[in-house]
Amino acid sequence: MERCAAVVSSDVRGALVDPPAWVADAVVCQIFPDRFRRSGRVPEQRGLVLQPWGTPPDGQGFQGGDLYGVIDGLDHLQQLGITCLYLNPIFSSAANHRYHAYDYLQVDPLLGGDAAFDALVLELKRRGMRLILDGVFNHCGRGFWAFHHLLENGAASPYADWFITERWPLKAYPAAGEACGYHSWWSDPALPKFNHANPQVREHLLAVGEHWLQRGIDGWRLDVPDEVEAGFWVEFRQRVRRLNPEAWIVGEIWGDARQWLGGEHFDGVMNYRVAWSTLGWVADGRLQEGHARSSIPYSCISGDRYRQVLRETLEWYRPQVNQAQLNLLDSHDVPRALHMLQGDVAALKLALVLLFCLPGVPCVYYGTEAGLSGGAEPACREAFPWGDPGDWLHDLRPFIASLAALRREQPALRGPELEIELLPGPDAEQGLRLRRGAAGAPEAVELVVNRSRLSTLQLAPSTGVVLWPPALAGGALPSVLEPQTALVLMSTASRR
Repeated sequence: MERCAAVVSSDVRGALVDPPAWVADAVVCQIFPDRFRRSGRVPEQRGLVLQPWGTPPDGQGFQGGDLYGVIDGLDHLQQLGITCLYLNPIFSSAANHRYHAYDYLQVDPLLGGDAAFDALVLELKRRGMRLILDGVFNHCGRGFWAFHHLLENGAASPYADWFITERWPLKAYPAAGEACGYHSWWSDPALPKFNHANPQVREHLLAVGEHWLQRGIDGWRLDVPDEVEAGFWVEFRQRVRRLNPEAWIVGEIWGDARQWLGGEHFDGVMNYRVAWSTLGWVADGRLQEGHARSSIPYSCISGDRYRQVLRETLEWYRPQVNQAQLNLLDSHDVPRALHMLQGDVAALKLALVLLFCLPGVPCVYYGTEAGLSGGAEPACREAFPWGDPGDWLHDLRPFIASLAALRREQPALRGPELEIELLPGPDAEQGLRLRRGAAGAPEAVELVVNRSRLSTLQLAPSTGVVLWPPALAGGALPSVLEPQTALVLMSTASRR
């Protein structure tokens, strides 16, 4: 096996700020609030025309999911083994995804407002669960109060320098081919970009970061942070960690994040490298085409290439950082894993096993347990199918819960160590063995995966005992692994 470990001197390590300790033990669920659950208890929704629950997702229109609905779903989430929620933006916005904020200091009334937020925080703390929010501090919506001031007053607005303008009057709704007159995110006039060189802008956004920590959140996921000058995030981290030394700061960086994870900016990033490489390997030649782009190069890959990606990613960062990476298979920004795997639930299960057994924090996108399979956004933002699980196309609740329990019971799965071995079989590179445990330790947790749809995988004799799946737990290692299956064992023989 080849060991994946970054080498950092003790002097450098001691000078860096580490992620909070609780993060390594977390299991996260990402929730898109408008589509998770409608409670029927939001006064501001009464009398409004909302889309029927389960309407095919679109870029516009609201289906009425709210924060009371998140509270109603906590029993369900805890049964899955979820310990931390990551919510897509919840601040007042005119978009169902709420990346177009018009007030960062108010929870959107359609979500239940501040009262629903306070109730959610109280209930999460009662249950011992954590909460991180989505911070969109690169840009705002056209309705943001300071930008609205510009639209009404033009260059005479005292907030004119809060944004980067090029010509007056501004045209917030330009005709085709017409310039809007201000900088915006990816040239979208709906998303005016803040001028972070303005001290008042910086102070407002930093105060927002502090405000919601004071209201009870446990950290931030930061949207497109690489499009904001790095010095802002140094100050953001200092202010946030001064207020709450245990706050988790996760940046949305899709690739190489070495410049952001040295201890000055973020604790971890959304680890999309795990997403595309894991799906590309378990797909075994049957990955949905048409979704690859430079930031997430979906493609079918060999075991050797998968090992290379994992090793490279782990070697980029310190062990503490690798334990704080937000690992995922899918999100609101990319097609769902089951879509990419063309409906192959067995392959999805292998991907989930890897997600829970790799170094880093596993993040399950809401609805994975119900077999949701939407494609590119906004199709991946479906309404959760509450009701009889017997009506779901797939019920993965017991499967995910068993993996969360395994991770909870085995400290090695929450550590930074990883060794990877390719296991050849009748279908060539059809298997992998992952070893989790300290170097030279007499015992280690090992994951063996057979991705082949056709061939069994011969297993070498072992003196260990099976930990997972539950049906085999406590027994000896079988001689073969059936197609598209995996098992986890406690190995008492150190492997190299």
